[in-house]
Amino acid sequence: MEYLDWLAENPRYTKRFAQQVGKLCQKMDNKAVAETMNLQEKTVKKLDKIYMKALLEKHPPTIPRVMGVDEMSIGKGNAYRIIVSDIERGRPIWIGGEGRKEEDLDLFFQELGENKSKRIKLAVMDMWKAFRNSVESNAPKASILYDKFHIIRHLSEAMDKVRRSEYKRVSEKDRAFIKGQRYTLLSHRTNLSTESKQALKKLLAANKRLNIAYLLKEEFSQLWDYQSETWARRFFENWKDKLKWQRLKPFEKFAAMIEKHWDGIASYFIAENKVKLGFVEGLNNKIRVIRSRAYGYRDEEYLKLKILTAFIPTK
Repeated sequence: MEYLDWLAENPRYTKRFAQQVGKLCQKMDNKAVAETMNLQEKTVKKLDKIYMKALLEKHPPTIPRVMGVDEMSIGKGNAYRIIVSDIERGRPIWIGGEGRKEEDLDLFFQELGENKSKRIKLAVMDMWKAFRNSVESNAPKASILYDKFHIIRHLSEAMDKVRRSEYKRVSEKDRAFIKGQRYTLLSHRTNLSTESKQALKKLLAANKRLNIAYLLKEEFSQLWDYQSETWARRFFENWKDKLKWQRLKPFEKFAAMIEKHWDGIASYFIAENKVKLGFVEGLNNKIRVIRSRAYGYRDEEYLKLKILTAFIPTK
């Protein structure tokens, strides 16, 4: 059969048609695209794959100077895949591994190569030891920076543990103030509606321990406002001192975790390490949107393509 370069991999459709379907799939779910284009859903998926693969060929993965490392769960159970991103360019560049062990992240560096790995200057991650070990082994010139969004998530978990313990401790009458207020306590006060602010005010007035925990949670976010490690460290020491005699065990464990991992937090206060960490949270939100449209649950390759192309400009 003669090969025609304007045909897609599926010879029944042209490349231009596959591109049109792929662009629609970025804004609509596959079922809606199928109805719009009068196609079967499986055909839409095939053409979308063709479009995304062509997009990746046109915009190949970059060699990051600042890499981000995160993981995502796959299917049911504790199956994970690692996502590596180029934070400066704002796009994921690699998804792989069979879990979130050190050897899983090593696979990325093996594909990148020893010389290119040495060009990485900063690695942004959560406080998972396996990730740090892999970066230190494969990218020796990279500084470690712990992502503040993951740190705040640990603090939110500590806040929620205090909430649950107080709910068990207090009387049935006082539980009425706590019930249904989980997200109110975990949210920043500025993000709350007027009704939620009123409920929060009543709750904090009724429970002294939750009041102290909430104020400490809100105050901790000031840590990243400092321009020097010296002042940031002084702030943290003062914040930690406020925990004395408060019987807030989850907060004490959080403070111990920060102490243990301080070097990866201190990296934030070095001028050359001031990078846009909001991309990490944006990527996680994007993955949630992709999954909400039912992409990739049964086809891991499709899910990976969706994530890898999500931040590539298509104009």
